[in-house]
Amino acid sequence: MPVPVPRQRAIPAVEGGQAHAAPTTATTQAGLPLQKTADDTPAPGPVVPASPPTTALTLLVIEDDPAGSLSIPEMPDAAGRPIRVRTARNLTEAERLLTHDVNCILLDLSLPGAKSDTGADELETLRHVLRLAPRHAVLALTTSGDAERAAEAVRVGAQDYLFRDELDARLLGRAVRYAVERKRADIAQRKLTESRLRAQENARLERGLLPTPLLDGSPLRFAARYRPGRSRALLGGDFYDTVRTPDGTVHAMIGDVCGHGPDEAALGVELRIAWRALTFAGLCGDELLSTLQQVLEHERESDEIFATLCTVDISPDGRRAGLCLAGHPSPLIASPGRPASLLPYENSGPALGLLPKARWPRMQVELGASWSLMLYTDGLIEGRIGEGNQRLGQEGMVELIRRRRADGLVGEELLEAAMNEVRDLNGGDLTDDVAVLLLDR
Repeated sequence: MPVPVPRQRAIPAVEGGQAHAAPTTATTQAGLPLQKTADDTPAPGPVVPASPPTTALTLLVIEDDPAGSLSIPEMPDAAGRPIRVRTARNLTEAERLLTHDVNCILLDLSLPGAKSDTGADELETLRHVLRLAPRHAVLALTTSGDAERAAEAVRVGAQDYLFRDELDARLLGRAVRYAVERKRADIAQRKLTESRLRAQENARLERGLLPTPLLDGSPLRFAARYRPGRSRALLGGDFYDTVRTPDGTVHAMIGDVCGHGPDEAALGVELRIAWRALTFAGLCGDELLSTLQQVLEHERESDEIFATLCTVDISPDGRRAGLCLAGHPSPLIASPGRPASLLPYENSGPALGLLPKARWPRMQVELGASWSLMLYTDGLIEGRIGEGNQRLGQEGMVELIRRRRADGLVGEELLEAAMNEVRDLNGGDLTDDVAVLLLDR
């Protein structure tokens, strides 16, 4: 005969001792083994998420049985360890006993409990337990004549149901283990789904923050390539933009916030948007960069954060340009009959955010009648070449572009081939963000 779970009515709730029970007939909706053993009553503690069952399982039984008719048979787990059984007569006691070592809850659906706002709800007690223990497996306990309510309990959120007049050690143990593993699988699946949704939202957000060039009315051709250093990201600390102002001047910019995490990406977007607004407001050269430095200083999280920047303003006739460098690599220019080379960079200024009262001289450069101008970030030139510590550098990048142009590549094909070759030379994906912008006339 099964031995009833021991109770001490003077104590609100206790753990039951081991019981020796002969098997009886039992049914579950979907069985998996479960066991119980004796243990000391744990000290009251806060409700915490259930932990994976690396030790013996613990079953919390919530039922009020004054007659002591409910018998919980002795149950060993898969490793032969007894499943510990802890009992609570009401929801208040259950909340106190719901400590981190509890793996599964066996709830008597006939337990008097809370009422819903609309009145009596025969499953309100179950709903209350599910709210109380959202990360714990729950088994519903009822009579064999109440199968409809048992099935409804599973639809509400219980992992399975059991009939109290048909309990037996084998099926009860199986049901507990099944409930615990199913709950863990449900939680893992929910986290995976949430992670995928967050990734999709982040991708949509980042894609929306990438710039759309405003070159309506300009004869210049535009191409760009962007590869963030962060895994699965679309946006990094590099940023670029190109706009045409009403006077016909084409303004291009490329920059790099130190670091390549989400905070740096956000700051890069702020600087890009500020640059576009200031450019349309008529600012240029030192005045524009000084204002951008103020934006950086107010928006950065640390005084150690800085950003490099390169700005180019191309005259309406396309033959001349003004160049400002703030700690950034100089652009590359190529034209028919003239190999690719770097624009002058001797008069560059410091990166934004390094010196409070810095100045950035604007250099005049002659472009000619037909040309290609490439702006890039240092991620393109800092990749390794070979197995040593040697980097590609600006000279290596210039030679690479010369070879690719000699092969007849222009525009987007040129940029794609250049970035792929840099990646291959590095022996794999680059760890830093890379942005490249190309303007052709």
